[in-house]
Amino acid sequence: MNNDDFRSWSTKAAQWGVDYREGLRERPVRAPLVPGKVLNALPSVPPEKAEPMEKIFADFENLIVPGMTHWQHPRFFAYFPASAAPPSVIAEYLVAAMGAQCMLWQTSPAATELEIRMIDWLRQAIGLPQGFGGVIQDSASSSTLAAVLTMRERALEWHGNAKGLAANPQLRVYSSSLVHTSIDRAIWISGIGQENLVRIPAVGPLQSMDPAALEAAIVADKAAGFLPAGIVACVGSTSVGSTDNIRAVCEIAKRHGLYVHIDAAWAGSAMICPEFRHFWDGIEMADSVVFNPHKWLSVQFDCSAHFVRNPEDLVRTLAIKPEYLKTHGHDGVVNFSEWSVQLGRRFRALKLWFVLRAEGLEGLRTMIRNHVKWAEKLARRLKAEPDFEIASEPMLSLFSFRYTPRGAADLDALNLALVNAINDDGRIYLTQSTFEGKLVIRFQAGHSDMTEADADVAFDTIVEIARSLAIEKKTA
Repeated sequence: MNNDDFRSWSTKAAQWGVDYREGLRERPVRAPLVPGKVLNALPSVPPEKAEPMEKIFADFENLIVPGMTHWQHPRFFAYFPASAAPPSVIAEYLVAAMGAQCMLWQTSPAATELEIRMIDWLRQAIGLPQGFGGVIQDSASSSTLAAVLTMRERALEWHGNAKGLAANPQLRVYSSSLVHTSIDRAIWISGIGQENLVRIPAVGPLQSMDPAALEAAIVADKAAGFLPAGIVACVGSTSVGSTDNIRAVCEIAKRHGLYVHIDAAWAGSAMICPEFRHFWDGIEMADSVVFNPHKWLSVQFDCSAHFVRNPEDLVRTLAIKPEYLKTHGHDGVVNFSEWSVQLGRRFRALKLWFVLRAEGLEGLRTMIRNHVKWAEKLARRLKAEPDFEIASEPMLSLFSFRYTPRGAADLDALNLALVNAINDDGRIYLTQSTFEGKLVIRFQAGHSDMTEADADVAFDTIVEIARSLAIEKKTA
């Protein structure tokens, strides 16, 4: 491909992207689930000779797009949002064109220094005190892994990497029973082991980790010869938005000398709104915090903000400095590969810079406040409907509900059938979860292009399909 072709096809791709976004409301949110359909349409062997871009682009439109779930659809209410606002998309195109490798300051000086500034912009935006540093990781999973490795090394007085876990006391890490499975994976990969992740029961309206049970578990483990290393607390869990009492957790950790990591992957974005910060009261006492701008700040995936109180601890845990990675003559520069598990790093800060400048904090606050308001309204409307119940009350823009018609023999099976029927219909996309031993249907509002009318479509779709499903069950 020569430069003229590159210019032409880049223009076509950009125009396609705009047309695609404009037409999303006319598409079903989720592609029809037909396993193997796309795979079987693709050649089983690679091409020996170059193919024309016209054919490649046509195959993209005809084979790939119809088989995609449309995460940028304004009625994508499943999982958590992964909005990519237009300024973010433009920034990603520029990053792709440059193909920068941002592992060291000297390999991409502007990228490193922009990342330092963007992390501090985010710190200010969410109300973290001055002194917290940070890095942009790929995902909350990587951020949590880095935090667990740091709490492991700190508890072992920095001997874990050198001597291995077998030469040290058996560690313990504590979390609620409702945290994301990324915490489990971090425990696996760190070598601490699943049996040493101590689950603390959740209590109260926010399904918070029970502080008394947490402290009792720590005391009992110490008496049994274990070495408590840290606590992973949550603000806005994936299932139903469960949120720990951060101040109580941090005070317990301080008494026992434990590291505290806060997983606020989704809900952390809402902390740009001061009225929501009570959900993480005490956050200034934490050792590390993660939230994902790629979830609720309209920044293209991947972009995970990982804040640390003591950057030196993170670097001491992860940094390896062979001669070929040293920057001679420039002491004091930041090499973010020393803050991450991976060496190679993408230029993630540019899209964050574009979005924060193009949208402004006020624009992003308005979006989040609307999502919370529309989710709360939808929850009230469903609660007022006969045969529906709210299983978990709204936590910001997330709640769960159940369809409970009188006489239904198996409500879990009925609700699973309902969420499948809703997703097959295509107007909206929801996911299921379990809460208090029951299958529930989750709703979360979060896409940057969502309007109040989209929440109304969600209500109409849910009620209409539920009633048609009830009629089918009765006549079957």
